[in-house]
Amino acid sequence: MKLFATSCVIASVLVSGAALGHGSSQAKNPVAQRAGAPVEEKAFGRSGDPGKASRTIHIDMNDEMQYLPNRLRLKAGDTVRFVVRNSGKIMHELVLGTMSELKAHAELMRKFPDMEHDEPYMAHVAPGRSETIFWQFTRPGEFYYGCLVPGHFEAGMFGRVVVK
Repeated sequence: MKLFATSCVIASVLVSGAALGHGSSQAKNPVAQRAGAPVEEKAFGRSGDPGKASRTIHIDMNDEMQYLPNRLRLKAGDTVRFVVRNSGKIMHELVLGTMSELKAHAELMRKFPDMEHDEPYMAHVAPGRSETIFWQFTRPGEFYYGCLVPGHFEAGMFGRVVVK
């Protein structure tokens, strides 16, 4: 039964398009950067138009498995430019989502650590580098960001976003 459940989770992630990679894509937030491209609405918002960013938030990731800051308060409708910096010596990432989505994805990453991603709500950042995500929070709620590199999320590497 566990194998069947795992297969169902993997299939649903692959079908939904959420299992893209942890490659070193240079073009972050590609959907927002292509004029006229369809924008996929998620429970936690949608890719943001870089020209409409109303706020810039700098987030640092470090090898102590922390995000600084690890709590954000935003308004529904805000389009945010996240500048995500890895000040550590190992790979880290920032993935936006609901807690249940992040937990499910972290589980998949433990089983398939070489998965590649290129979603507009993810930044996979090499040591000493920065990446930018543009995201619009379209509805109120409590959302999260986490590092899904195997072991990092489990070590407490996640932050909270409250959207009013």
